[in-house]
Amino acid sequence: MESLIVRKAAVLGAGVMGAQIAAHLANAGVPVVLFDLPAKDGPENGIVLKALANLKKIEPAPLSSPDRMGLITPANYGQHLPLLSECDLVIEAIAERMDWKRDLYKQIAPHLRADAVVASNTSGLSINALAESLPQALRAQFCGIHFFNPPRYMALVEIIATRSSGAAMLDSLETWLTRRLGKSVVRALDTPNFVANRVGVFSILAVMQHTERLGLGFDTVDALTGPRIGRPKSATYRTADVVGLDTLAHVIKTMQDTLPDDPWHALFKSPEWLQALIAQGALGQKTRAGVFRKAGKEIQVLDLTARDYRASDGAVADEVQAILSIQSPAEKFVALRASAHPQAELLWSIFRDVFHYCAVQLESIADNARDVDLAMRWGFGWAQGPFETWQAAGWQTVAQAIAADIAAGKTLSSAPLPTWALEPGRAGVHFPDGSWSAGAGALRGRSALPVYQRQLYPETVLGEAPAPRGETIFESSGTRLWRLPEVEPRIAILSITSKMHTIGEEVLDGVLASVALAEKQFDGLVVWHDAPFAVGANLKQVSGAIEAGQWDLLEATVEKFQRASMCLKYAQIPVVAAMQGMALGGGCEFGMHAAKRVLALESYIGLVEAGVGLIPAGGGSKEFAVRAARHAAATATPGEVFNFLQPVFTNIAMAKVSASAHDAIAKGYALPTDTVLFNARELLWVALREARAMADANYAPPSPARDIPVAGRNGIATFEMMLVNMLEGGMISQHDYLVSRSAASALCGGDVDTGTRVDEEWLLKVERRLFVDLLKHPLTQARIKHTLETGKPLRN
Repeated sequence: MESLIVRKAAVLGAGVMGAQIAAHLANAGVPVVLFDLPAKDGPENGIVLKALANLKKIEPAPLSSPDRMGLITPANYGQHLPLLSECDLVIEAIAERMDWKRDLYKQIAPHLRADAVVASNTSGLSINALAESLPQALRAQFCGIHFFNPPRYMALVEIIATRSSGAAMLDSLETWLTRRLGKSVVRALDTPNFVANRVGVFSILAVMQHTERLGLGFDTVDALTGPRIGRPKSATYRTADVVGLDTLAHVIKTMQDTLPDDPWHALFKSPEWLQALIAQGALGQKTRAGVFRKAGKEIQVLDLTARDYRASDGAVADEVQAILSIQSPAEKFVALRASAHPQAELLWSIFRDVFHYCAVQLESIADNARDVDLAMRWGFGWAQGPFETWQAAGWQTVAQAIAADIAAGKTLSSAPLPTWALEPGRAGVHFPDGSWSAGAGALRGRSALPVYQRQLYPETVLGEAPAPRGETIFESSGTRLWRLPEVEPRIAILSITSKMHTIGEEVLDGVLASVALAEKQFDGLVVWHDAPFAVGANLKQVSGAIEAGQWDLLEATVEKFQRASMCLKYAQIPVVAAMQGMALGGGCEFGMHAAKRVLALESYIGLVEAGVGLIPAGGGSKEFAVRAARHAAATATPGEVFNFLQPVFTNIAMAKVSASAHDAIAKGYALPTDTVLFNARELLWVALREARAMADANYAPPSPARDIPVAGRNGIATFEMMLVNMLEGGMISQHDYLVSRSAASALCGGDVDTGTRVDEEWLLKVERRLFVDLLKHPLTQARIKHTLETGKPLRN
């Protein structure tokens, strides 16, 4: 298989999706030309320029770093179509109008290279019909490529082949999307709305139907159909608001117009209340009013009976909450079906109807059941796909219940379950050997594309064979040292196993023991586990020691924390930190002390100790002082460290967290030489090879940092002036001042003359002393208690 090389890309259409697709291509370092119509007034690229300006306002941010904007070139169809001849990948993302897309294809065709991949980001139009607008010679390079919104954050991309799409092109595109953009790809069939939207929109319509039938409030239904059943917090109606009620209505209309033979066709229409909201311009989040709206600080919900908004409460009945608390899925579903409570009836009904729909339509919408389940996880954020949920609840029992409801006329369609779903003895659709394909009448295994060999622990569905756990070398109550003999037998893996990977006494002991063992028996060490990387120190242990007045123990624990960080830094073998998700406080400090970091793009890293009234004392303050000296030594003023420390101080004092791996590098939590991966599933594979390469290159640990010039009293005084202005301006509290002043002292080397030369041990003692002093302060103790109780910081 030839590799797809994308030196430059083009995105046609600078709407919400087009601009954000261009942004994510830029995140991946791909120069991209963003096209739209020539503006009628002002600069001819005005439409695109406005779209690029809007990228800076969107939350969450489409760009991983502001400098990525420089990779996007604005263009318009009137002047710049010849630029397409330079592009290896062209993605069309204009409005969902078949006639508009066809007209555009005729315009661009003369400018496309024969070997360029051309794709439409349509969310549901026929890819085969679109292909007919391209010359025959270009059709082998054309397919559908359906991103989900927002493109940076949503994992799913559906690839839809046409009858003419080249198999090698599709494979190379899937490989490129997986590795370069970090996407999770599902090959969808060319059917209206493809896989995820087909099932997801059906689910929303089913919820709407049963909401009205049972007379439940929209807020109550959202309380039921969110995290309580493994769905996102936005649940059903908030999701509709976020997507846009007009967009949802358009997708529903597509199903209505293109699926006349679907047994559920009568359901494919927008409810009257939805049409009324759209007519009023209440389109959801983008117009600040839809099913929900915010009035001051109050969240209000549309009340159909009153035909007005009311305060949202979303109460779940105790009886239903008790059912949802049942651990056994089989028992839970039996209880839901047996309950006469309207809320329980809603839940059974929507599950039943989605199961029913997916079983009947499986053959026409997807190659296999695994693709359906993963599409719903990746595209709609469901914790489990519909087939997984059904299988977990007991396939035979649920199948018979669905069949009984069909016979009783309770379902939304009278279509019978397919024969395969009712086979005696069937335990589900997912098995170690593969997942059921209704079209093939057999199990389908995973894709054999080489790119997936990089995912040592791929996301699996219920019933699949789990990936091997590897061989345990050493295990403690908070850590596990292990290896994968078949992958890298001489590189050890250290995983933190505590809840949320918090760092307590047991983890520190495990890290120290594991590094010592790895030095003796292995060539390298990778620190890796699933996200989050680590959310910081175990505050419960800290709070317990404070209440017991165990100050000597606390100081000894801080000293042990520092030793653990230092043992990572000065290990005789290379230590590579494979980081994803949150790496806060001590997690950030562990990462900073590794010889190298392999970072998932979505890594949120920071020294956030100020939020609980503390400063970094696991070596973080020390490490920045060392880096400041190293930075100064490389400039014309080798003793001037303060300029380097200024942004560092702001980040620590304000507890700023990086918005991405690229931002972590900009903030100094990682280094420009570190590796950034867009697919977090590849972290371990790459980190093992980084460690192997470093070991093969005869890695030697850095020499202990000595003779470090520090900013001293002058640096502290300069930071204090900043803090005084902030205090007098009401921007910080008196305790914020004290905490930030302590951070400044730790970064500047303590109460010494400016330019004094110290070593790392001195810096560690300074940060340790300041940290323990703050622990003794009642306001810091109040912050720790508040964070433990609420999960939120306290600014007292």
